[in-house]
Amino acid sequence: MTRHRDEEFGQETFESLKQISRGAGIGFSEELSRFIELESWRPGELRKMKKFRFQLLHRWLIEHFAPCRAADVAGGKGLLAYLLQQSGWEAVVVDPVNQALPDKYKDIVTGKRVRIPPADKVHRMDRTFEPGIGQHFDLLIGMHAHGCNAKIIDAAAEFGCGFVLFPCCVIDEPFYPPLGVKWLESVVDYAVRKGHTVYPFRLNFKGQNIGLCAVGQCQVKSESAS
Repeated sequence: MTRHRDEEFGQETFESLKQISRGAGIGFSEELSRFIELESWRPGELRKMKKFRFQLLHRWLIEHFAPCRAADVAGGKGLLAYLLQQSGWEAVVVDPVNQALPDKYKDIVTGKRVRIPPADKVHRMDRTFEPGIGQHFDLLIGMHAHGCNAKIIDAAAEFGCGFVLFPCCVIDEPFYPPLGVKWLESVVDYAVRKGHTVYPFRLNFKGQNIGLCAVGQCQVKSESAS
């Protein structure tokens, strides 16, 4: 039985992921790579616990992408989708288990607790993600979305949407990494073979904090990267 692991990978793995995508040649932009890495780990910012990963990813997304139609795949209680909706995005949770929003969260900018009004909701699709769902979105997000990484990559390849993934384990995925190859390396290789250009980045939380970004048709918020 495959065990769930939330392993934090070092700089060597991070550089390996960049090399796999860069080695594919076509489409890789060093300028865009530097932009996507920019401030993903802010100087002087203390390391955050894993429970703040949604706030950190929300901050990264709104700094790097213009508002768009986003699917939070296996999004659980929907905090990320809620934060994106508050920022003017059309965000939908795609998850077969319908869970209530948390009643509060911590704002990592102000350090204050923010209460979510009981009447506030997030849009949801109460179903397991399948590639065909991708046609309705510009960006597919999978934060530790078990069994959905390959499906998200396939959907993005078929419909031209971008994706942001934080793969953490191989549970319910259709392939397994070869001996001596890390799971993240296998995911990037799979995405490259599907025609994607992948840009790794990191967020400042404990655990598996390496994200994989493919821009697709999304609008990046950078004049220099356009």
